[in-house]
Amino acid sequence: MSATHVLLSGVVGSTAYGLAHAGSDVDRLGVFAAPTEDLHGLHRPKESHVTTAPDRTLHEAAKWCRLALAGNPTVLELVWLPEELYEVRSELGDELVALRSTLLSAPRVRAAYLGYAAQQFRRLQARGDGSFPADARRRTAKHARHLKRLCHQGHELYATGRLTLRVEDPEEYHRFGEQVAADPSAARPLLRHYEDAFATTRTVLPPQPDEAPVEAWLRRVRAHLYTRPDGRTGA
Repeated sequence: MSATHVLLSGVVGSTAYGLAHAGSDVDRLGVFAAPTEDLHGLHRPKESHVTTAPDRTLHEAAKWCRLALAGNPTVLELVWLPEELYEVRSELGDELVALRSTLLSAPRVRAAYLGYAAQQFRRLQARGDGSFPADARRRTAKHARHLKRLCHQGHELYATGRLTLRVEDPEEYHRFGEQVAADPSAARPLLRHYEDAFATTRTVLPPQPDEAPVEAWLRRVRAHLYTRPDGRTGA
C-alpha cells in the first residue's frame, strides 16, 4: 500500500479525548484507497492494515464507509477530529469530512454507542481474570472511562448531530475510572441513566443514513486511482 493512497489520517483515542497521560499510547486512524485495478482481480486487496509500532489502523475506503454507516464509534472519530490532530488530509479526505453528517442515522448511532458501552460494562463485570491486581485495576479504570465517554458522546451525537471528542472535564473521567476500579457495579447507574436518556431524547438524526453522497464519493476515489491503459491516472 502506497503512502500516497492515504486519504485521511489523524491522532485519535485518549489524545483526542484529552484523557492521555505520560505513558499513554498515541493511536492513529486513517482511510486509504486501494488502486482501482487491484479491485478487479481474483483476490481482493487487504481491507485493513494494523501496526503496533506505531499504533496505527488504516481501513480501505469502502470498508471505512461501511463501518461509519453502521455507526461505529471508533471509525466516526476520524471525521470529527480537531484540526490540529489531522496528519494527512487530502482533497478527497476533505470531501469525506464534509460528508460526516450523511453517515449518521438515529437507530445505528444509538445501537452502536450503547452497544459498545454495554460491552465495556461486561468487561468491568468480568475483571476477575487472574491478572495481577494492579494491572486489573488499571484495565478496569480504562474500561470505565471508555464506558462514560461512549455514553456521553453517543448521546450528544444522537441529540444534536454533532460529536465533540475532547471531554469537558478529564479529571471527572479519571475519578469515575478509579471509583469503578474499586467497585465495578458503580458503573451500572451511569449506563442506566444513558439508556433512559436515549429512550427519552428527541433525536435530530434521520432513520437511515444518506448513502447516495457516500457512494458518489467512493466512486470519485475509484476514478481518481484508476490507471488507464496509457499509464495515466484518473478516469
